[in-house]
Amino acid sequence: MNDFPVPPIGVFGGTFDPVHYGHLRIAEEIAELAGLKEMRFVPAGIPRLRRGPEASLEHRVEMVRLAIEGNSRFILDEREVIRGGVSYSVDTLRELRQELGKDAVLCLVTGADAFIRLAKWHRWRELFDLCHFIIAARPGHLLSTEGRASPGALPQELEAECRDRWTSSAESLKYASGGLIFTAQTTLLDISATAVRARVALGKSVRYLVPEDTRDYIAANDLYREQR
Repeated sequence: MNDFPVPPIGVFGGTFDPVHYGHLRIAEEIAELAGLKEMRFVPAGIPRLRRGPEASLEHRVEMVRLAIEGNSRFILDEREVIRGGVSYSVDTLRELRQELGKDAVLCLVTGADAFIRLAKWHRWRELFDLCHFIIAARPGHLLSTEGRASPGALPQELEAECRDRWTSSAESLKYASGGLIFTAQTTLLDISATAVRARVALGKSVRYLVPEDTRDYIAANDLYREQR
């Protein structure tokens, strides 16, 4: 436990294939709600539990770079790209913990759907020793209520591990380096990378779905057109 509040550091991983306004809005609202010092966007190399991305590592990194440019709290973290191979959150968080020290407050940002599958992640129990979880959920989502998991919301194994970790206060995250779970009610825009790619493949506009510089980059590099 920390004797005084420490501004947390958010870790937001994903394939970002491509990054879109849904990602950016979640990151902005959680950064504001939890008082984050910074939000690190970590493009994944090869994801373990989903199909591989369609755009190359280099393209996905550059799209994120363009999308977050101008937001001083958003940082591009390329460690999974540099490391290569399959991306494991536990390795990324262990590296960050070693770099930033034992008292740093790390918060892994994930969606509710991904968190429900946490027990399938590589060395998932170790994550609670390395970070807090901030779960982005739609208003009214019943993953947790009053700082506790809602009955039947989680698989039994995960529910048992999480039982005493829920908190209803974002402020409490600042007093421990990890181990807590906070559900953030965010504005989840109905935008998906899959839908963006499909629109590009059909020659349809993705204006107002992705940032303008990212949209221009997709067009200039003829990304996602091979689906036609």
